[in-house]
Amino acid sequence: MMQGTGGGSGVRVTRAEDGTVQIAVPAATGPAFTQAVLDVAGAVLTWPVLGTTALPSAEIHDPGRAQQWLWAVHGERVAATVHALAAEPPGASVDVTPPEPPESETALAGHAARLALGHWAARWWPASYTDGIPGLEPDLLGMELAALTHRCQQLFDDPGDQPDGDPAELLETHRAAVDPLVRWWQAARESASGPVRQLEDVLRLIDDAADCAGLEGDALRRLRSALETGTPHDPLGPHGLRTPLDLGSLFGRHGDYALTAGERLGAGGRVIARGAGTNDWRRYPPGFVDAAESAVSWTVSAVGAGRRIEVEVVADIAAPVSGVRLAAEVRVEGGPATRVSLARRGDVWAGRADLDVPASLSPRTRIEVGVLLPGFDPDSEPGSAADGRTDRDAVRALARHRLAAAARPAPQDTYTQPSPAPFLAEIVAVAADAGEDF
Repeated sequence: MMQGTGGGSGVRVTRAEDGTVQIAVPAATGPAFTQAVLDVAGAVLTWPVLGTTALPSAEIHDPGRAQQWLWAVHGERVAATVHALAAEPPGASVDVTPPEPPESETALAGHAARLALGHWAARWWPASYTDGIPGLEPDLLGMELAALTHRCQQLFDDPGDQPDGDPAELLETHRAAVDPLVRWWQAARESASGPVRQLEDVLRLIDDAADCAGLEGDALRRLRSALETGTPHDPLGPHGLRTPLDLGSLFGRHGDYALTAGERLGAGGRVIARGAGTNDWRRYPPGFVDAAESAVSWTVSAVGAGRRIEVEVVADIAAPVSGVRLAAEVRVEGGPATRVSLARRGDVWAGRADLDVPASLSPRTRIEVGVLLPGFDPDSEPGSAADGRTDRDAVRALARHRLAAAARPAPQDTYTQPSPAPFLAEIVAVAADAGEDF
């Protein structure tokens, strides 16, 4: 998984044909859903979440603006090389060896990596009831991202640099997590357990970010009072914080998720083929579909002289109930795609359609079924989904590894190593999934 700064491996700095200056880090390639991306002043930074590279690759479109953070993330040698190549003709290239640790280890580089990983988790975390990977509470993750974005302000010089939200926008969107965070922090302090330092660090950054942005509100006032006095407002009364906290309930986690699926569509006829489809995460927004590889299933029936396909897709627990329709894309023997409209029915997306195929279709016929949100999947290519199975399995393994780390007690100074440390949302996901009180 993506680690902190350092490592000492060389990078190549190139003036590309399009005029950008590119910093290439070895072993930093992979499909989009295995890359953590951060838009910063004058550039886009990319870390591979499945690799061990310490430094991000960069595509720099404004070398002048990028100098405000380059030296702190990639080191002075790389920063000087970027400045020099900006005046060279396209095609110029220089190999640079960054300084060895600890000289190359900077706080900004580590926190930038952690911020990018958090945004990756908000988009690509493989939440799956079927696979036993709990989802991350979005407001809690959003609050930690707000805190990290504020801490990484050296990376930005314009709100437009932050398409996933500047601190003020993130705080406004996720402010429902402020009071629960304060209660968790105080309970952790009283019991001398849990991520006390991490919680306090996040809360103080949130308070400072809100103050800088001029944000106000009851929750933010209670936060400031709690930080000043060490005693937060407790709507349950003076003894409420001495009661063990159910972290799942505290952060509004969805209730138990049972695959009830409701009534089948009842396509009728004689079943002649059934199978599993491909679940390509690039083709729909987060929170729509359970991320399990086996989430897509289909059945083909003979109805008179025709053939009809019924598709079911396990829904994510946060999937919209109405107003949105996914689609299944069906190909028979590599032929043209047939779109099947899917509607949310209980715990599945389901739909059916007639197939324009020969009546000779049999269980041996090759049928490919994938799920998508029409218009959302510009990065996916027909026929490429199955090729990504290995990477999707690796992402699931990464999620399980991080959740296992979140379940282990950690020293209070763990948060000084920003990238490997679990996010608060991961700690809550583990505790809520295990039904633990805190």
